[in-house]
Amino acid sequence: ELPVFVRVSATDWVEDGWNADETVELARRLKAIGTDLIDVSSGGTSANAEIPVGPGYQTRFAERVRKESDIATGTVGMITDPAQAEHILRTGQADIILLARELLRDPYWPLRADEDLGGRLATWPAQYQRATHRDQPIHESDLRD
Repeated sequence: ELPVFVRVSATDWVEDGWNADETVELARRLKAIGTDLIDVSSGGTSANAEIPVGPGYQTRFAERVRKESDIATGTVGMITDPAQAEHILRTGQADIILLARELLRDPYWPLRADEDLGGRLATWPAQYQRATHRDQPIHESDLRD
């Protein structure tokens, strides 16, 4: 058996459009038919939307769906800092962090996050170990003519 995730847009950010109340009800119905996790996003459905973009701006929707629908949630949206992601998880705002644009900017974000947060989970692949030594100075003996 595989887990079933469903991505929803919690609000379309337009007047009289889809809203968080409707998303909570949809999540309850999806849970009732066997959905395991709701991937909570927002927007993307109207060119007229005025979206208040900022760090973690969609996380509040994931938190609400999680609490009011009693279903696991994933959150997205300008989650760029490992400490920010860790805070979201530790405070129960969401069950999983889902990254997209941040992984386009930094494909090694998960490895960097692990290092920044204490190196608990993984190690860099052997062929990338040199990339982890950013703070080592170059010595004159390392320079070639």
